[in-house]
Amino acid sequence: MKTNKGFTLIELMIVIAILGILMAIAIPAYNDYLARARASEAVYAAAPYKLGASEYYISNGTWPANLTGVGVTFAQTTYVSAVTYAANAGTFTVASRNTKCTGTSPSFTFAPTVATNNNVSWTCTSDNAVCAPATCR
Repeated sequence: MKTNKGFTLIELMIVIAILGILMAIAIPAYNDYLARARASEAVYAAAPYKLGASEYYISNGTWPANLTGVGVTFAQTTYVSAVTYAANAGTFTVASRNTKCTGTSPSFTFAPTVATNNNVSWTCTSDNAVCAPATCR
């Protein structure tokens, strides 16, 4: 007798159905991951501003009057559109763009907290918690 090797049609259809279900879950999750990664560029773009403002405060005991006092110049990137600074408060906001986040592209606000030993720590908040990276939720 001759034996057949291979898969039956029903077995192949079951495998394709399982793959379809997995892809229906994975593709939207991956798109959300990509949007969050694009938005996180704004958080990383804030690092020089946090460092410059912290150093200025530690050296002078006050916050700089503008971003020029921080010693950092801003350049737009694909996913970061603007940085605004609250004069003499140390607080600044970094706006993202083109992130393909649900709703609008998030903005991240960084507020300083000064300890008694002049150590500066930063708190990050976002106006779009769905698309914000874990450090700003």
